[in-house]
Amino acid sequence: MSIVTVQLGQCGNQVGHELFDVLCSDALEGQRKVYSTAVCERFFHQTSRGELVARAVLIDMEPKVINQSMSRAAKCGMWRYGESSHFSQKQGSGNNWANGYRVHGPRHRDVVEQLVRREVERCDRLSGLMAIMSVAGGTGSGVGTYVTQCLRDIYPKTFILNHLTWPYGTGEVIVQNYNSVLTLAHLYQLSDAILVHENDTVHRICGQLLNIKHISFGDVNKVIAHQLGSVLQPALTADSHGVYGRNPLGELVSALACHPEYKLLSVCTIPQMPSSSMAYSTFSWPSMLKHLRQMLISNTKMEEGKSCIDWQVRPPAASERTRSLTGSSFNRSLANLLILRGKDVYSAETGGFEDPALYTSWLSSEAAFNSWKSPVPFNKYEKCATLVSNSQTLLRPLDNMVGKAWNMFASRAYIHQYIKFGISEEDFLDSFTSIEQVISSYNQLH
Repeated sequence: MSIVTVQLGQCGNQVGHELFDVLCSDALEGQRKVYSTAVCERFFHQTSRGELVARAVLIDMEPKVINQSMSRAAKCGMWRYGESSHFSQKQGSGNNWANGYRVHGPRHRDVVEQLVRREVERCDRLSGLMAIMSVAGGTGSGVGTYVTQCLRDIYPKTFILNHLTWPYGTGEVIVQNYNSVLTLAHLYQLSDAILVHENDTVHRICGQLLNIKHISFGDVNKVIAHQLGSVLQPALTADSHGVYGRNPLGELVSALACHPEYKLLSVCTIPQMPSSSMAYSTFSWPSMLKHLRQMLISNTKMEEGKSCIDWQVRPPAASERTRSLTGSSFNRSLANLLILRGKDVYSAETGGFEDPALYTSWLSSEAAFNSWKSPVPFNKYEKCATLVSNSQTLLRPLDNMVGKAWNMFASRAYIHQYIKFGISEEDFLDSFTSIEQVISSYNQLH
């Protein structure tokens, strides 16, 4: 079954391009016919000349980034975008969610829906739709939210996954916290699951793990694409009986988002290192999974070595499982999906992630934990472990974002910029209420 990707705004189009680059180069690496065929069916369609064309729609209110993405894809020689699978205008959304959501989105609804419908009709079987966007700017967040709403209206029973890039905490755009609150509040009603990458975390991975001295947005996007690709590439599920999973988005949502109050997903991948170091490095599954488990329970965002992971954090005793651990550094999970790829993958022991103490008391660990495996190495890593988690991981950045947005709102800063495009103070208050409910739900996860 196939996934149609909708790339929205500058960030969405840049991340989307890097993602398809990773998916295609990984599929074509070595002799792996069954795996390669599954990747191509999932993410590409083939022309009569054998060219791989991404199952993607590119949307932006300015043409520059789309033109760059299409040109780079065509030049790589492995794959390309469809010649008529994009839409852009001459003027952006001015980093204003309201402008994107209330003006540009409705104005161009028909043409965008037609592009998506055409791409969906090329699929023999549709697994779902994935929207890639940022929450900081105007087009990615505002138009992205509106397009997601349209997709939900047209395809009410289709799985929709939103991939969001979270802006730097120090600020990329002065109104990014407004845009983030409005985006998340609306997407929570529309999307089946919301997978988040934080720019601050990815930036640290680039500097501390990949040893990149002068970090560009391209470097950040490559890391995001690597982690996202490790989630989306074909793998064997417990119920697939030796055949690669047929419904990737459905299986992902079913494994992780079993309750409508809990839709926020984070992702962590190990190892990550410069390509020049791979030949001199060896990894064992026991060591990798020990580190990944401790990163999960201590809410450590990246593997920085033993000295940087808090090994003192432990899951609560059985007597403490039914109450909220206020002030505790333990990161409680609703559900976890562990995806293992590479050499000797079937020898990997995943019992540490099945511990009931990691999870809420009202869901059995058998239902809360799933594991997918593939013996095919991913993106040149001999072994690769990715954990997709529905847990309290994103509570702190979410709380910080809401706090900053509320402080601005209380002083009425920049509110007039939204009101002039039809967003009222009531809309803001509704969005704050919605996100506060999400925060409350995750805080009470016990």
